[in-house]
Amino acid sequence: MSKQPRHQCRPHDTPGAHPALPDARAIGMPRRGLLAALMLAGLPGGCGFKLRGDQSFVFSSIGIRPWPGGAVAQELRRSFGAAVQVLAPESALAQVVLDMPSEQREKIVVGVNASGQVRELQLRIRVKFRLTTPAGQELIATDEILQQRDISYNETAALAKEAEEALLYRDMQSDIVQQILRRLAAVKRLDN
Repeated sequence: MSKQPRHQCRPHDTPGAHPALPDARAIGMPRRGLLAALMLAGLPGGCGFKLRGDQSFVFSSIGIRPWPGGAVAQELRRSFGAAVQVLAPESALAQVVLDMPSEQREKIVVGVNASGQVRELQLRIRVKFRLTTPAGQELIATDEILQQRDISYNETAALAKEAEEALLYRDMQSDIVQQILRRLAAVKRLDN
């Protein structure tokens, strides 16, 4: 007895199938799962979710004090890009002045073993800042941003931990810069 080949249904042969949708069986997903995935892909836009774009500022020039300042101040200068011209803080052309009176890096021991050897550290960066007009009008009151990260420590891998510490400090520094940029973008008027 010879076997006859069975007729294979293609998606466009099935009544109600849409030729523009991919064949769910070809990608190993049931048709209901494919429909659910397509519906979920459109959800973030429906709930108000929006990716952060470039910030817009009410000022076109800023002076950052102190000059050149610490690592956070220097990264902040580079982060403005073409949106805002960064000038010397004493420049008469600066519309606003960002004062960053302190930037502190701290390393604190938070865990030791029974023999007193360090096992865990906490790294911190603390930055104080305020935004004023050149005339001294305060636009953002003195505020402080603190970032902290925990890091395990092992003296046998001291060089690797030193490199990890530098990466964590750089990550915290970038986070602080982004927070400051968002706060500067929240200023809506220069003549409060």
